[in-house]
Amino acid sequence: MSSKVDLKCVLLGRAEVGKTCLLDKFLHNRFSEDSRSTVGVAFGAKEMTVDKKKITLGMWDTAGSERYESMTRHYYKGAEAAIVCYDLTDAESWAKVKFWVDEIISHEESCIIAIVGTKLDLLEGGRSRAVPLQTVRQYAERIGAKYYETSALTGTNVAAPFHDVVAEWNKRPKKMIPSTASPVIRLPERASEEKQPSGSGPGCCSR
Repeated sequence: MSSKVDLKCVLLGRAEVGKTCLLDKFLHNRFSEDSRSTVGVAFGAKEMTVDKKKITLGMWDTAGSERYESMTRHYYKGAEAAIVCYDLTDAESWAKVKFWVDEIISHEESCIIAIVGTKLDLLEGGRSRAVPLQTVRQYAERIGAKYYETSALTGTNVAAPFHDVVAEWNKRPKKMIPSTASPVIRLPERASEEKQPSGSGPGCCSR
């Protein structure tokens, strides 16, 4: 793979909503119940084909803990796409979506934004939806973002937001961004804080 990426995409959202699991499923088609919170930022890249053109998508998986917010802001620079995640069963994680959207827009006004609800399998398993679907859709429409509901466990809709932001970016003027522009931890060798319990709790990879 080239040492450069064509499109820089940041994954944003509260800690333990499942950003790393979403990325692991997209990159490696794997899911782990061994839940670990990202420390700092982890990086992954994938070559994709859109309109017969090969495009390398670079993905920066950011930590969602408040103590890492100042560090995360460093990775907004040059981001042309953002995938903002929340846990479909957790109202507090939805409240943080607006914070992250405001953050990325304040740094990169023209950034392509996708809103992603994670852990869809928990809803299918009987858990309650924390925020009305109409509320989420109306917000996404207001900021010009597409909305997706995904499950890293089952693979449902996992690839869609990544493919769609690349397709949208492909319509815009191109620029090359070195993958080494910021210090990163390459997936799957992601750093971790304390190990979280596995199962259907709020851990990063709990769904």
